[in-house]
Order: sequence, then structure tokens, then C-alpha cells
Amino acid sequence: MSQQVAIRNSARIPRLSRFGWLMGLYAENHQRLIRLFEPGGLAPGRYLSRNGDGLDVHLDVIEQHRYTTELRLSYAMRDPVTGEPDPSAWLRLYRDARQVEATHCYVGRRWQDVIGLYPPPAEVVDHRMRMNTFLGKWLQYLAERGHGVATLSLDSAPAQDRAPLPSA
Repeated sequence: MSQQVAIRNSARIPRLSRFGWLMGLYAENHQRLIRLFEPGGLAPGRYLSRNGDGLDVHLDVIEQHRYTTELRLSYAMRDPVTGEPDPSAWLRLYRDARQVEATHCYVGRRWQDVIGLYPPPAEVVDHRMRMNTFLGKWLQYLAERGHGVATLSLDSAPAQDRAPLPSA
């Protein structure tokens, strides 16, 4: 009898598609990023978050548009082979939709090296889910370590000591 009730009740619970799950990740990441750095009001430039643990965080505000903000989040560490910040995540903040999408992540390898140049759509969704899950965990970790608006300042390092701002 209880098994029939469980089957009947589970039929009423809507299932979330993988795409719906991904959109949920985007919304969670929006909340985390807004709480952490409030990037929608920052002028384009490079910002530095220092909390004293030796793992400084760079937040590059690449472009501010009417409804979106283009960002890159990275540690102040470089991949010894490529010279790229590692790890880093390229983000698109959608202010009107209240979502943040990790469009590219660099954790030792580029997306093309991971899934190829012409992956099937299901593989693209899988990859986006992994990138945005990584972003959510990273943002949560940064908040737990004390990074945030209070630790964020415009990077005042001389231009020759900084890597160039990424191009959009």
C-alpha cells in the first residue's frame, strides 16, 4: 500500500530537466557573486581582493553593458606553461535575468581540449554544468575565506607588473 502511495506522489513531483538544472545553477551563482563582489556597479578595470591568506583574487571587469557585465575571476597565480591565470573563469552577469554564466573556465586546459571543437549538444550542456558547478563552489569558498566587497580594491600595481586585461 505504501509503495502505491509513493509511486502516486512521485508522479506529481515535476522533474527538472538538465537545462532547467543549469538555469538554476546560473541563478545560484548570480546570488553568490552579487553577495560577494557586487560587480554590477564596478567600472571596467582590474580589482584585487586580499584577505591575508596569500591567495589574492583578481576580478577583471572587462565590459559593462546595459543588461550584462563581462568579467574574469582568477587567482593571482599563473600557469607555468601558458602564463594564463590558473584557475580562472570568464563570467557573463545578466542583471535583468539575475543569472551568472561561466562561459569559459581555465583549469589547466581549454574547453576545446576537453570536449573538442564540434561536440554534440548533450556534451556541451554537461560541460557547462561542470563549469558552473565549479564556479558555484569557488564563489562559496571565496566567501568562506573572507573575500568580498570589503577586501576588494582597484589593482594599483604598475601596468608593467600586471598581465594585460583580457580582451572581450
